[in-house]
Amino acid sequence: MDHKDCSANQYLYMQNRELSWLRFNERVLQEAQDPEVPLLERMKFITIFSRNLDEFFMIRVGSLSDLAGEKEAGVDNKTGMTARQQLDQIYEAVRPLYLQRDLTYFDIRRQLKDKGICHLSMKDLSEEENQYLSEYFLKYILPILSPQIVDNHHPFPFIPNKKGFMALQLEHKNKDLLGLIPIPETIPELIFLPSEETRFLPSVRLIREYAHMIFNMYPIKEKVLFYVTRNADLTLEDEDIDIVDDFRSTMKKLLKKRSRLEIVRLETEQKISGWLKETLKDKLNITQNQIYCSRSPIAMNFDSQISAVIDHKLKAKLYYRPFKPQASPMISGRESILAQAVRKDLLLTYPYESMEPFLRMIREAAYDPGVISIKITIYRLANKTKLVEYLCAAAENGKEVVVLIELRARFDEQNNIDWSERLEESGCRLIYGIGEYKVHSKLCLITRKIHGEYQFITQVGTGNYNEKTTELYTDFSLITANQDIGKDASDFFKNMTISNLRGEYFHLLAAPFSMKSKLIELIEEEAAKKEEGRIAIKVNSVTDVDLINKLREASCAGVKITMIVRGICCILPGVPGETENIHIVNIVGRFLEHSRIFRFGIGKEQKLYISSADLMTRNMQRRVEIACPIYSEEIRDRINEIFDSMLYDTEKARIMQKNGTYKRQPDHLNEINIQELFIEKAKAMAAATPNTDRKRKDRLLPFVAMPILRLNRYFSRLIQ
Repeated sequence: MDHKDCSANQYLYMQNRELSWLRFNERVLQEAQDPEVPLLERMKFITIFSRNLDEFFMIRVGSLSDLAGEKEAGVDNKTGMTARQQLDQIYEAVRPLYLQRDLTYFDIRRQLKDKGICHLSMKDLSEEENQYLSEYFLKYILPILSPQIVDNHHPFPFIPNKKGFMALQLEHKNKDLLGLIPIPETIPELIFLPSEETRFLPSVRLIREYAHMIFNMYPIKEKVLFYVTRNADLTLEDEDIDIVDDFRSTMKKLLKKRSRLEIVRLETEQKISGWLKETLKDKLNITQNQIYCSRSPIAMNFDSQISAVIDHKLKAKLYYRPFKPQASPMISGRESILAQAVRKDLLLTYPYESMEPFLRMIREAAYDPGVISIKITIYRLANKTKLVEYLCAAAENGKEVVVLIELRARFDEQNNIDWSERLEESGCRLIYGIGEYKVHSKLCLITRKIHGEYQFITQVGTGNYNEKTTELYTDFSLITANQDIGKDASDFFKNMTISNLRGEYFHLLAAPFSMKSKLIELIEEEAAKKEEGRIAIKVNSVTDVDLINKLREASCAGVKITMIVRGICCILPGVPGETENIHIVNIVGRFLEHSRIFRFGIGKEQKLYISSADLMTRNMQRRVEIACPIYSEEIRDRINEIFDSMLYDTEKARIMQKNGTYKRQPDHLNEINIQELFIEKAKAMAAATPNTDRKRKDRLLPFVAMPILRLNRYFSRLIQ
């Protein structure tokens, strides 16, 4: 191929972001279908799939619905589809996913029954069990139900987002009448029966069975459990809300408004037909293609209830082996983290290693007399967090604590509002984002005064400061005393406090005004090397057209491009004459792959960054993001080995095809689950490393990759 004559036809090598996302969520559902995954973990993957789909309808379908109603709506810049065409394809693509979920759920349910965990229907009950449930219903459920009919004197009520309702077609004076029963959130989702086995029934099934007791004066023709999904794609820019008070008060008003947006989906737990369906369509103002019927439970949040009642031996068979994040071999538990960071750069790899050293460092800084200030950006926090406790302690100890907390972190707004109030009460200085730009960066700067000189210690992460998700998401956390990076971080926080997004940085890459251009420059540098060029990228999503086109140009120039993309990926690999040098791997496993790596070149000339940003237009142009260079040779080697080792996964990895679908690697002789190997390595390293300052070399590739190299030649070219 003549690289110079490589002509662009983006419809050949790009796909629609929404359809790409649905393919990713199907990958999540495939984990629920994997017989090698423990049964209750498989059930969790169904729950994750369902929650993902909920958010997809609330945000993406909600946004497209808004666009479809506009007179001059634009088209998708990757496929040329209008918003209405995208919605039509989404509705068509989602329907078979419901069927897959149903089949998967009932397969797991059947296998759980063989283990003595029985999800019952009413026909499965003995006479004694029927009597027990009838008494339970009368005593614990019926008294708190609030049923109603819908007529001229009883208007149709507001239906909250994702709250269960039973709809009934009643007969009254030879006419049909709509009855409704809101499902109270105070009743347990599951009712367990007295038995040596674990036998249970969802409480909604009980309400359905005894609905005749509730509407005893009306014959019941049909009854169905339903949930609605509402548009949640609401931003300040979309709404006529005057910011006359502080931003926190404005966000509280916005959250109240979000809860009443239009309905974008109706889910029913049984088939619905005739008069009842038409009545709900009319009352909810929806169309037929927005209705989805599920045979499996729509609200499937009962894993913790089952886990609480089964014995430890059975639990061990039904869940992954417990794993607790390990101590990092780079860090001593006997010496100050701040002192260790001054000697050399430190790297934490979540969830294999614990977040505790970072939290310890903030606690040290709160009480260190030499520390002048702590500055940090916060996007998401756990419901219970030590980090806020330590930041508050620092402020109370007279340190300057500046917290740039993003109140618009979707679905975490109220949590962040609550924490912002706690921080402010302790004397921290709060900043709430920068105008219409969300602050998504993960950056913390500690400033000390030592012997009259200022010293910066900077932490840069790829994931949130959330103590819960650091045990579930794979992320990097770099701690460095590199003073050049610290100076950039100091300038960054100064710029944020005066709303200056165009600050210049010499080492850090910052969105929205310099990261994208720098990444394009780095891609072009590799493209200039042609066949000698190498690019490796690990991100959650790829949607930005400019970066996609630059990667395509580099591929046409002969650059070997390897990408690990967990979610949306709008660039299609292996398209002849367009992206044939691009290879894309997707990994969905026990942990959510969340770290971002940008790698350009090989050897000593390699440039490597970790980042909070994905290759999405929103990250590059509408968010404040940071990418940090890795200057430590030890840490660069470690990140390279982690990236390269992931390419050898033959169990959880899938290879993206040129049509956007995924296939397993062709070699099935050697099942390699890289996340499980990382778990074993973390345990082995922690066990072999005394809690001292003794230096040790982290050799990941011999531990994981070398045996695979002999078994899988297919990937050997990818790390050359």
